[in-house]
Amino acid sequence: MTTIPATFDAFRIHDDAAGYRSGLERLSLDALSPGELVIRAAYSSVNYKDALAGTGKGKILRRFPLVGGIDVAGHVVASTDPRFREGDAVLVTGCGLSETRDGGYSEYVRLEAQWAIPLPAGLDLRESMILGTAGFTAGLALFRMLENRQTPALGPLAVTGATGGVGSLAVDIFSRAGFEVHAISGKAEHAGYLKSLGAREVLGREALATTRPLESARFGGGLDNVGGPMLASLLAQTSPYGNVASAGLAASAELHATVMPFIIRGVSLLGVASAGTAREIRERIWQHLADDWKPRHLDRICTAEVTLAELPTVFDRMLAGGSLGRTLVRL
Repeated sequence: MTTIPATFDAFRIHDDAAGYRSGLERLSLDALSPGELVIRAAYSSVNYKDALAGTGKGKILRRFPLVGGIDVAGHVVASTDPRFREGDAVLVTGCGLSETRDGGYSEYVRLEAQWAIPLPAGLDLRESMILGTAGFTAGLALFRMLENRQTPALGPLAVTGATGGVGSLAVDIFSRAGFEVHAISGKAEHAGYLKSLGAREVLGREALATTRPLESARFGGGLDNVGGPMLASLLAQTSPYGNVASAGLAASAELHATVMPFIIRGVSLLGVASAGTAREIRERIWQHLADDWKPRHLDRICTAEVTLAELPTVFDRMLAGGSLGRTLVRL
């Protein structure tokens, strides 16, 4: 039986009379949210949501204090749920981590068994966290589009915010699934990186600068990570009965558009809310990500690997638009 130390390192977030702050602390297991599983964490990751939570620049946490980190993967060291045994490799993304309960930025993590996904064959723990919420979001977007009859014959899929974590993984995953992918990015210096992940074309932001209700159909659909005018423009340039999945708001939470793409071309706008996805769908997507949708270039997409102590620097860089691909957190 694994012995859990009396205290261990965790990256905790506070908001009280002393102000909003976050950093390394020594915690005991009793300080963590309740749950049926205790895991020895191996890896976590850094998502845009983590950067917002860790800096206080977004209202992510619903109570304080909490350990940060919406992703975690590791091995079970204690379980009161018969579905899991000591030594089992598991992963969790979203599901209230670093929102309503303590998250994955901790050497030991206590989890609710209902959200723990057994690590699927075809992935190791490190790969699962290079994917993390970002890869799951890209997979969920593809899942929703395919459910709504998206096919390669409708045309290329556009991916906005393509150099970020979700965008980079979406380029690779969509390409692996047989779609032509056009990456949209304001970072021309990373065009080679995006093409190496499978993008057929790399387009500047001006490709989605139109403000007209409808334009010539250029894309079969796509995944938008930025919101605002670019999402409206993507809708206006989508082929009849194509699907656009909305997964982010890096540029704006607003959407000023018309109903023209919907009522004239039958375009669908699909919401992608990864955090609360039902377990049955969650398991199906992770099976795809470990098999036929597994990105071919995970090591290329993982552009940084950091410790808990280095998180504040990573948060600042991400919110300033300076991140590329995925940052892995080594626990």
